[in-house]
Amino acid sequence: MGSPPPLTGRRELLDLARTAPGVLLHGPEGIGRSTLLAALTADAPGTVLRCAPAEEDAALPHAGLVDLFAPVPEHCLASLAPEPRAALEAALLRGPAPADDRDRLALRVAVLDTLRALASTGPVLLVVDDVQWLDEPTAGLLAFAVRRLDGLDIRVLAAERVPEGEQPTRLRCCPPDTLELAVPPLTDEEVAHLVHAGTGAGPHPAALRRIQELAAGNPWYAQELGRAAHRASGSSPAPGAGPHAFDVPSGLRARLLHRFRELPAPARLTVLLASAVARPSLTVLRAAGLSDPAADLAAAERLGVAAVDAEGAVRFRHPLLRAAVYADAPGSDRRRAHALLADAVSEPVERARHLAHARPYEDEGTARTLMSAADTARREGAPDTGFELAALAVLRTPGDRPAERADRLLAAAEYACDAGRIEEAGEAAGAVLTESDSAHRRVRARLILLRNAGQALEGAGDLIEEGLQDALGDRESEARLHHWAAVRGLLCGELEEADRHARQAAEAGDTETRVAALATLARVRSLAGEPLAADAALEAALALSGGTEGGPESWRLIRMRAILALDSDRVPEAHEQLTRLLAAVGELAGVEDVMATLVALTRVQVRAGHCREALRTADRCARPLAEAGVPAAPALYAAALAATAGGTAEEARHLAGQAVRASEADGDRLFLLRALAVLGQAELLGGDPRGAAAAVEALQRVRELGTAMSAADPPLLHWYADLAEALVVLGETDEAGAVVREARARVSAATPGSVLAALERAEGLREAGLGRAREGAARLRAAVERLRRLPLPVELVRTLIALGAVERRSRRRSSARGVLGEALETATRISAAPLARRAREELARVDAGERAGETGGPELTPTEARIAALVGGGATNREVAAELFISVKTVEGALSRVYRKIGVRSRTALAHVMAVTVLATGAAVNVGDDDQVRPPVQAVTASQPGRVRFSRTPDTRR
Repeated sequence: MGSPPPLTGRRELLDLARTAPGVLLHGPEGIGRSTLLAALTADAPGTVLRCAPAEEDAALPHAGLVDLFAPVPEHCLASLAPEPRAALEAALLRGPAPADDRDRLALRVAVLDTLRALASTGPVLLVVDDVQWLDEPTAGLLAFAVRRLDGLDIRVLAAERVPEGEQPTRLRCCPPDTLELAVPPLTDEEVAHLVHAGTGAGPHPAALRRIQELAAGNPWYAQELGRAAHRASGSSPAPGAGPHAFDVPSGLRARLLHRFRELPAPARLTVLLASAVARPSLTVLRAAGLSDPAADLAAAERLGVAAVDAEGAVRFRHPLLRAAVYADAPGSDRRRAHALLADAVSEPVERARHLAHARPYEDEGTARTLMSAADTARREGAPDTGFELAALAVLRTPGDRPAERADRLLAAAEYACDAGRIEEAGEAAGAVLTESDSAHRRVRARLILLRNAGQALEGAGDLIEEGLQDALGDRESEARLHHWAAVRGLLCGELEEADRHARQAAEAGDTETRVAALATLARVRSLAGEPLAADAALEAALALSGGTEGGPESWRLIRMRAILALDSDRVPEAHEQLTRLLAAVGELAGVEDVMATLVALTRVQVRAGHCREALRTADRCARPLAEAGVPAAPALYAAALAATAGGTAEEARHLAGQAVRASEADGDRLFLLRALAVLGQAELLGGDPRGAAAAVEALQRVRELGTAMSAADPPLLHWYADLAEALVVLGETDEAGAVVREARARVSAATPGSVLAALERAEGLREAGLGRAREGAARLRAAVERLRRLPLPVELVRTLIALGAVERRSRRRSSARGVLGEALETATRISAAPLARRAREELARVDAGERAGETGGPELTPTEARIAALVGGGATNREVAAELFISVKTVEGALSRVYRKIGVRSRTALAHVMAVTVLATGAAVNVGDDDQVRPPVQAVTASQPGRVRFSRTPDTRR
C-alpha cells in the first residue's frame, strides 16, 4: 500500500482512543487505521504482542497466534501446567498437534495464563491490525481470553477493514468494554494539507480539486493521487477530459480493479459506460443499446465496484473506483462508450461532452456544438461546466481558424473567471494576449486579466495603459479600461485618480460599463466623506440598470446601497437589502459577487449584534475561495471581524494578521485599512496595555493610510476613536486628544450617531485617564444614551464596559455593577463572547473590591499600575518608557497622577510603598495584569492572589 499517511486530522480521534481500555478502529481500505494503530502503540510501556495478518493468512490455523506470541519469553511458557503448555507448543509448531476438544480447551487456558503471567510483570498491549484476516482458530482464542481479562493491565487495540457503510464483524476478538471507532474521512482542507506535505509542493488548483473529489477523504488515495499529479509536474487535468478522467496511477488501478478486470468484456463495457455518463442509470444504459445492463451491474456489485439502487440509478462504491474504471479502459473503448452515450442522452450539455470525446480530433462542427453547450451551461449557473466545454471547443477547433480559436479561448477564460478558477482563466487569456494579432481581442484578454487579478491591482497599471493604446478609438473598450483604472485607484487609495477615471468611464461607456463606473464613483465619494454625492451617483446607476429589480447588473448597486446604509447607521435596512440580494444571487453569480455580498453581510451582522450568524456568514465567504485555492484579503477580513464579535480575541488577531498580509501582498489599500482596523479592535479586546500598544501600532497605520487617501468616511472616524482609546490605555492622553480633535474636524451634519458616540467614548476615557473621572463618566453616559437610540448592541456593550470600568475605578461600585450587569446581559444575549468575557472580568473586580472593603480615592489605571511597579522597582523614566513603548513625557505625566492617587511625592516614597506591598503580600506585583496596584494602606493586606489593595493614608514620606 506504500508509505502510511501522516496523522493529518486525527488528533481528536487519537486522544479519544488513548483513554479507552480497548479500541477497535474500523473503516474502508486506505482510511488510515494502521497509521492510527502505529501511533497508539508507539512508546507503549511493557510488553507489546502484535500481529498484522494478510488475506492469504486467513486459511492458516494459528498463524496469528504464532505472530502474537513470538516475543513471549520462554520462561512464561515453562511456568504453565504440562497439559496447557503442550497444547500451546503444538499450536506454535513446537510440538505435536492437539488431538481432541480437551486439548483445544487446554490451548485456551494456556493463552489466558500466559497473558496473566505477562501482566503480572507490567502492562500488556495486544495489537491486531487487519483483524478481518485473522485466522479463525486464533480469533477463537482471543475471544475466549479477552472475556476474562478483568482486573489485568491488558489493553487490546484492533483495526478492521470494513466496506463503506458497513459494520465491523470481529468485535468478539476484543474485550466487552471496547470502544468502537469508525475512522472518518478527512476534510477537503486536510486532504490539501496531506497532499502538500506528501509532495513538498502544491499541485495545480484544478488537480487539487480533482484529488479532493476522488479521494473523498481517504488519505491513502489522496497520497497516491497527489504523487501522480506531482509526477505530472503539477499540470492541470486536461480541460473536459471526461467526467471522471484523471491520472489514476496504474498501481492504484491494479489494486482497486484486480477482480473487476476478470469480468467478461460486455460487463466491463457496461460499467465503463456507467463511469462515463454524468448520471448513470439503467434507463440510459439501455438507451445506449446494452442488452442486459442489470445483469452486468449485478456482477460488478458482487465485486464491490458498483450497484443499482431501487430507482435504477447506478452508484459506484467510491468516486475513485469510477475514475479508475474510466482511466483503465483503452482509448478505443472510451471513444466507443462516448459515441453510444452521445446517441442515448438528450440533454444538450451532456450530449456535447460525449460527442467531443467520441471525436477526439479537430472538427469545426463539434467545436460549435461545444460552444453552444458551454453558453447554455453558463446561463444555467454552471460556469465550471461552461469552462470545461469551451476548453474542449478550443481543442476541437481546426488549426486554420485562429480567430475562432482566440474567441473560444476568451470565452473559456471568462467562464473560468466566473467559476473562480483563477489560474485557468489567466492561462487562457494570457495565450490570447501573446498570440493574437487583433487589438480588439488583446483588449478583451487584458480586461479578463484585470478581473482575474481580484484585489491585487496595484501592479496592473501597465496592463491598463497598454490596453488603452490597443483600444484607441474604440470608446466602449476605452471606457471599460478607464473603469478598471478607477477600481485600481480605489483599491490603491488614489481617490482623486479613481474619481477622474470613473467619471470618464461613466461618460463614454456602454450601459453596463456606465453602471459599474457610477457604482465605483459612489464608493469613491463615500470614502471621501461626501455621502450626498455618493447617493447621487448610486441613484444614477440604479436608474440606468433598471432599478433594484434590474437583475445581475443591479446586484453591485444594491450591495453598495446597503453599505452606505450601514455606514449611516441604518443597519436593519442594510440587513434586509443584503439578505434579499443573497437570495436573488443564488447560484447564478460568479465567485466575486457572492464573496462581496457575504463580506458586506458579515459587516452588517456584526454591527447588528448577530454574532453567531456573522461567524457562519464569514465561513461561507471563505469557502468558495478556499476551494479555488485563492487566499483573499476580504474573506480573511470578514472572518477576523466576525471573530472580534463572536469568537475569541486570539482568533481575531490571527485572522486579522493574515488579512493584513494578504492585503499588502495584493497592494489593496482599501482592505488593508479594514484589516488593520480589525486588528486594532482585536488587540483592544483584552483591555490591557500590551494589547493597547499593538492596537496603537495597527491603528496609527490606519490613520496614516486614511490621510494619504484623503478618506473621511464614517468607518475611518470610528477607527480614529479606537486609536484614541488605545492611546488612553497607554497613558498617551495628549496624543489621544490630538487624534480626537482631528476626527472632530471631519465631523459634519451628515456624520452618523455611532461615530459621535465612538468619539464621546474616547473622550470620556481620556478624561478619566487624566484623573477627571466624573467628567469622563458624564461623556460615557452621553455616548451610552446616544447608542440606546441606535440598533448597535455591540457598540453599546463596548461603551457600557468602558463606563463600568471608570465607575469602578472611582469607587462608585453600585453604578459600576449596574452598567456592567447590563453589558454582560446584552453581550450574552447577542453571543458577543469576547465582550461578555470583558464584562465578567470587570464585574469580578467590582466584587473583589467590595469583599476587601476598599475605601479611599480612585484606583490606578492599567498603565499607571505598570509604571508604579516599574518605578517602585528602581527603573528610570526612560527605562519605563522603553519597556512600555510610550514616551518619556507620558511616563512623567502618569507618574504625577500615581503620586497624587497613592498620596506620595517622590520616587523614594513610591518605592517604599511598593516594598511594603511586596512584604505584605509575599509576592511581587504582577505588572502584566489590569488594576493590580491600588492606593496605599494603613495596613497593607493581600486580597486575592496576584492582587494588592490600598486605602487612603497620610503621606508615607520620611
